[in-house]
Amino acid sequence: MRPLGVSFIVLSLWVASWFVAALWSRRTVARPSFAQNLPNAATTALGAGLFVFGAEFRFGAFSAGVVHPPLWRLLAAVGWSLTGLVVVGLAFTWWARLTLGDLWSGNVTRKENHVLIQAGPYRLVRHPIYTGLILALAAVAIQVAMPSTLLGVVLIAVGFWLKARLEEGFLVAAVGEAAYADFRRTTPMLIPFWPRAG
Repeated sequence: MRPLGVSFIVLSLWVASWFVAALWSRRTVARPSFAQNLPNAATTALGAGLFVFGAEFRFGAFSAGVVHPPLWRLLAAVGWSLTGLVVVGLAFTWWARLTLGDLWSGNVTRKENHVLIQAGPYRLVRHPIYTGLILALAAVAIQVAMPSTLLGVVLIAVGFWLKARLEEGFLVAAVGEAAYADFRRTTPMLIPFWPRAG
């Protein structure tokens, strides 16, 4: 089996496991309006569509079986290294999911008795699930090497950044401005070890 095939299998298993884990979540007490959610949801959905379309187009699903050439060809060692990054990225999301416990939600929400989590991967970044997904999807997109898949990852990353900003507004309301300001000051949003101002 080739590295890209293994990457797709790993990603598919992650999606299935994530849907099952969605059942483990605390009661929601507040959520943003549709209008507040629309920018991140639309950007992420467009990015996901382009990501999937690029992968399908590469393998002929939208073109009567004609396989389109990738932008580049990777050495096997590079392909396997990228598959390794897919595994690392998705493992990072699961580390974050387990650290969050029942505070996790697939949407921006405030949970009953919400608390600020700063353990595990939350010591490295404020939004480790997005960090892990961006890493994994970027690694797959480099393997697929289709323009729409690469653009899709960029849009997904922008969508996650917009969603993270919205989430942080909700977290401030839940835990207080002072507590969240300290977390924001000491911990980067998405890129581990990113230099902090001040």
